Amino acid sequence: MKLYGVVGWKNAGKTGLMERLVTEISGRGFSVSTVKHAHHVFDVDQPGKDSYRHRQAGATEVLLASRKRFALMHELREEPEPMLDALLAKLSPVDLVLIEGYKRDAHPKVEAHRAETGNPLIAPDDPTIRAVASDTALTLDRPVFDLNDTGEIADFILSEVGL
Repeated sequence: MKLYGVVGWKNAGKTGLMERLVTEISGRGFSVSTVKHAHHVFDVDQPGKDSYRHRQAGATEVLLASRKRFALMHELREEPEPMLDALLAKLSPVDLVLIEGYKRDAHPKVEAHRAETGNPLIAPDDPTIRAVASDTALTLDRPVFDLNDTGEIADFILSEVGL
């Protein structure tokens, strides 16, 4: 599987860019999966539901399945957070996996940047960031795209990974 990341500071436009890229790239006939890193505790389950009750009772994994989808929830309990490679190994094969976050990992990335956030660029100090998608003109030693030019960003990513 080919991997490409989208990184950036909070409110830089990462999730919107990810969503547009999935639509654009899958619309071109490629299969796409995503991985999203969350820095906070989250729960995809709801109190009172049977699967929630199973986890609360102590199950390490609960697989919830229907005719439309399935979801596997794994409680880490006291285990350390898994590395990206271990999580990628759990995915079914696809043409491209887009990864939101995991900015310290070695896969190639595009940085989402919005000037209004006031955050500095990550790219100048990170060679794994191969391009920047920004809402303002920038002069860098790598390509800079308009944050909203999804087609051009998708072209760049697909070229980078050989698709």
